[in-house]
Amino acid sequence: MSTQIADTADVREFLKIATGLTNDQGSPRAKQIAHRLLTDLFKAIDDLDITPDEIWSGVAYLNDLGAAGEAGLLAAGIGLEHYLDLRMDAADAAAGIATGTSRTIEGPLYVGGAPLSAGSARLDDGTDHGRTLIMHGIVRDLAGKPVANAIVDVWHANTLGMYSFFDKSQSPYNLRRRIRTGADGRYEFRSILPVGYGCPPDGPTQQLLDQIGRHGQRPAHIHFFVSAPGHRQLTTQINIAGDAYLHDDFAFATRDDLIPDVVERRDAAAIQAHGLNEPFVEIAFDFAIAPLGENVTDDVVQRRRVEAA
Repeated sequence: MSTQIADTADVREFLKIATGLTNDQGSPRAKQIAHRLLTDLFKAIDDLDITPDEIWSGVAYLNDLGAAGEAGLLAAGIGLEHYLDLRMDAADAAAGIATGTSRTIEGPLYVGGAPLSAGSARLDDGTDHGRTLIMHGIVRDLAGKPVANAIVDVWHANTLGMYSFFDKSQSPYNLRRRIRTGADGRYEFRSILPVGYGCPPDGPTQQLLDQIGRHGQRPAHIHFFVSAPGHRQLTTQINIAGDAYLHDDFAFATRDDLIPDVVERRDAAAIQAHGLNEPFVEIAFDFAIAPLGENVTDDVVQRRRVEAA
């Protein structure tokens, strides 16, 4: 049996000192969180007999994770980001709040300040020769009424599974746009059909996933923030039907109501209507967003995000 000292009086007092509970400086909330996490860690060391070698291996791992800029990726990969969604879902259900379109994870690859267009936009810069995608729909309130002046902030990967800004070979804001709806609540964009991606194979996120016997693959998907005056911001993404990892997403983001049909369009009338000269794929998807109210606060998560110059 491993040595058990975490619950002794000496260690309990040491934890108070180590996390600042014996002084009147700093943040009470930070102290509360640090004390709980460090207490749980000490108990885990006892219960699992975690060795000094393993502890220092973990410390080195955290250094590697930060140096690689993959902390956000790992948060998705170990289910932390999905768990936060589950907690928010549970809180809404307990409060009897109607929510509309399902939320799901933001992921680590958003870039703020994308160009803003009215009604429609082209996302791709024309250099990636993937299949042309036309996606459109209506932003509605929970009663089904179109929402004017909603902002559909959309971003996705290219056909190599790479995102602009993080992939310096792409032009700025490639495959990233914001679209403002008109009185009819409609949005539309032309882009290319994205593919899924995997964690960097030699990076620290995949290193940990290997240790627990999991892959690091995501299905093809498209991210959205949908916001409007007087409404709660929706953070969500749609998945591309037919992807091999559709229901085996390492980031746990797939939800059944977020898998719209991908329709092949080969008829001349549809091709001509969109100003194209070849077949394309079409996705129709409406977003439903909840109004703010006495019991409904905004759903914007405060986190560090990139904003390209």
